[in-house]
Amino acid sequence: MVKLYLEFREKTTVLWMRGRGEIMLNVLVCDDDKEIVDAIEIYLSQEGYRIYKAYDGLQALEILKREEIHLLILDIMMPRMDGIRATLKIREESSIPIIMLSAKSQDTDKILGLNMGADDYVTKPFNPLELVARAKSQLRRYTRLGNMPEQSEHVYRTGGLMMNDDRKEVTVDGEPVKLTPIEYNILLLLMKNQGRVFSIEQIYESIWQEEAIAADNTVAVHIRHIREKIEINPKEPRYLKVVWGVGYKVEKIQ
Repeated sequence: MVKLYLEFREKTTVLWMRGRGEIMLNVLVCDDDKEIVDAIEIYLSQEGYRIYKAYDGLQALEILKREEIHLLILDIMMPRMDGIRATLKIREESSIPIIMLSAKSQDTDKILGLNMGADDYVTKPFNPLELVARAKSQLRRYTRLGNMPEQSEHVYRTGGLMMNDDRKEVTVDGEPVKLTPIEYNILLLLMKNQGRVFSIEQIYESIWQEEAIAADNTVAVHIRHIREKIEINPKEPRYLKVVWGVGYKVEKIQ
């Protein structure tokens, strides 16, 4: 049983990146033992990291597809997909640091894990403070030595909605969304200015580059089509909101 010493502090671990300002560092913890995942979360949360949790390799891969993860702490023995197979899959596309957890303490097991692509190997039972120190070390290496991929200044996110204006791509929770050129430009205008309300006239003149005359229906139809494509329930939109009597905005969601 891991004894937890809780000392909650008002601090956040962030990284300053040009074009993005401060971003919080995200750690994915994956183990089929929920108590171990919860214990690691408590210790790392105290250090200011945002924690994502998974309980097998397939869940971990799904989270990696839709979230920006900077460190993965991964158990080896898990159902559905074990840590070794998950690591091999991750290494096909990503160089994020991976710390493997295992009850196996033989040197051959450690060598196997490291050869498969892990950056560090921690044997269970472990000292949580040692794991925190190893996590910090891996994150320093990843973020300060140039391994972390540069994020384009033309990528806009709110909640699960993301627009990559360099690639002209829109995704919701990792799933691609196809928009017409007009729909794309309307959404881009609102995504670039999250929280700001644009009137129908402002939207029309910005997108069509002409004076807005009887533009209400034109803009409203495009807004409805965008909602149908990006919202789970277009009648109760999460992202693209109307401000009655004023206009439309994209909600800023952390």
